[in-house]
Parts: sequence; structure tokens; C-alpha cells
Amino acid sequence: MRFLFTFLIALCPAVPAAAAGIEVPVVYLKQQQPQPPTLSNLDPQPKDLGEAGARLGLAGNLTTGSFLGHRYSLEVVTVPEGGDFAAAARAALAQAALLILDAPKPALLAAADLPEAQAALLFNAASSDTGLRSADCRGNLLHTLPSDLMRSDALMQFALMKRWSGLAMISGSHPQDQAFAAALRQSAAKFGLKIGAETTWAYGADMRRNAAQEMPLLTQELGRHDLLLVADELQDFARYLPYNTWLPRPVAGSEGLVPTAWAPVVEQWGAAQLQLRFQDLAGRRMQARDYAAWAAMRSIGEAVTRTNSADAAVLRRFMLSEDFELAGFKGRPLSYRRWNGQLRQPVPLATPRALAAQAPLPGFLHQHSELDTLGLDAPESNCGAFQ
Repeated sequence: MRFLFTFLIALCPAVPAAAAGIEVPVVYLKQQQPQPPTLSNLDPQPKDLGEAGARLGLAGNLTTGSFLGHRYSLEVVTVPEGGDFAAAARAALAQAALLILDAPKPALLAAADLPEAQAALLFNAASSDTGLRSADCRGNLLHTLPSDLMRSDALMQFALMKRWSGLAMISGSHPQDQAFAAALRQSAAKFGLKIGAETTWAYGADMRRNAAQEMPLLTQELGRHDLLLVADELQDFARYLPYNTWLPRPVAGSEGLVPTAWAPVVEQWGAAQLQLRFQDLAGRRMQARDYAAWAAMRSIGEAVTRTNSADAAVLRRFMLSEDFELAGFKGRPLSYRRWNGQLRQPVPLATPRALAAQAPLPGFLHQHSELDTLGLDAPESNCGAFQ
């Protein structure tokens, strides 16, 4: 028995990382942003949104790293509203070459363009702006949150599958609302659908009292349609649309059937365990930006494990290679697009109490990966930083 044990030990490859003792410092840099007033305060934004996901990813990395001699650390830095995000990024880069950024597009670009950031690896875990994956891309910036166009493509695949060809849309007036509305129009054209009547929400009534009166009047002018799209990314008015429309029609987009990176109703493929671990850590349900930050941290852990390196250039090269795969609890491996740094991933289509579907849907084919039917494919992206 002793001989057999010695023989088996000899067959096991040595783990050089255990002797190397690799340090992997990561900084989560967050920009506080003003929250415009909305009609309801029933769902306040968690103070640790995103950050909690990064901490859960850190816990996973520490588990694997403890066997390999890889020591991960996470520092959370919050920039106050109106603060100098670029200066904070410069200070963060002085201590770590791996940054997870929770900030709007201008701040992301300011950080990515810093001279100190050119040899670093940054992750966008908060902005769904499609331009960041196209003409405004940066070669040192990867994206773990699905873009607006990935989400809208998922919704249009569902509408096409259901043969809901008559579409109408209500959009808010905030920039995020308008960006998602533009993505919905682009996706409709991509899949041969057309959004007919549109209107913009520009009311200030107290919808908690007047939804039954205001919403039927607003939607009456949209005429006949099969599906009502709503672009209300700030969660202002859309919650009052279901069951208050002039015609009895399903609502989708920012309310009703919602395309998202993550939702509490995702339970298959081991997701229930991830949900429970997050609940234990944060004391609340996991949201899309939590998932994006978790995916960024776990991408780092997976790449460090596979390359036995904490060098940002080595990790970036591996993440963009065909060898990288991340188990994302969505039924298939996740990987990064080599043309714009977007994490390709399924997009759940969720209602408040159930998962209706997960895109890409059956029948939507692609020569490389069906996941690339969601968002900007290589010929559609104007990103030149990854070539």
C-alpha cells in the first residue's frame, strides 16, 4: 500500500504556483452617481451593488488559490459624486494592474486612456453602452456586462419565435432609456421586425394613484400591436404598465419580460447554488451588475489558474484566446470576443417569478458560436483596438 501511495504521488505533476506564491491584487473602483428621482422608491439601489459580486468572485478565487499558492486580494475604492475618477484610477493602478470598474462611459474611457493603464487590464462591469464595444472601444478594457444590443437582440429573438411581429414602444427621456430604445430599434431591424408606433413618457403624475387612468390613455395612441416594448432603465414608470395598457398585451424590455445578465429566477445549471452563496454573503438577491463584477473577478481567477501568472498582458492574451472558458452558471461556457473584448454569454429573459427563456434561442445559428447572434458580431463592430 505504501508503494502504491508513493507511486501515485510520483505520477502527480508538481504545482509550481505553490512555490511561486503569486500575489494577485485587484481593485474595485466605483464612481458614485446621482440617482434621478423616480415615481416609486420600492426598489432602492443596494449600496454594495456590484461590489458584493466582486467579493463573491474573490471567495471563489481564494478557494482555488489556496491549493496553488495564488493569493488574491480585493480593495474597494469609492469615488464620491463629482470626484476625479481618473485620479482615483491612477492611484489604483499604482498598486494593482487589474481593475474592475463600476462607472459610466466617460469615466471608463478616462481611466482606460491613462498612460499608467496601457499595460493594465480593466473590466467594465457597469456600463451597457454599445459604443464601448464598437468605435469607442479600448484594447485594455474588457466587458462582463451584456451590452444594450445583446439584451435587445435576445428580446427580438423571443418576439420572432412567438411571431409577435407588431411592435410598439414607450421610452423614457433619460440617456439610458434612449440608448436602450435605440438598441431595440436596431435589433428589430436586424431580425426583420419593425417597431410601429412610439411614444415618450414625459409625465409627472403620481402613478401610484393614477396608473389606471394615465396608462390606458398613453397606450391607446399606439394602435394595434402584439408586444409593447418599454425602455425605462431607471425603473421610473414602466412598473405601472402591466395590466394597465389600453389593449391586453404583454410588456417587455425594462419591465415585464426583461432581458438581463442575471435574475433571481435563474436556477438551472447550478445557478441556485450561486444564488444561495450570494444571499449568504450579501443578505440580498444577486442583480445583473453583481453578476458582471463576479464574472470579472472569476475571469481573473480562471486565467491566473491556467497561466500561473498574474501579469496583466499574459492574462489578457489568454482571456482572448480560444482556450479560455468561464463556467458562468448559464448552461454553456463563457468566453471573450476577440474583436471587442465583450464576454459572450447567454441572456436570460426573466419575469419577476420565472425564467421564460434564455437566448440565444433554438434556430438562431452562427458559423462560430450561437452566442454571437447576441450583440455586435465581428463584421458589425467598428472596434479597431483589438485587431
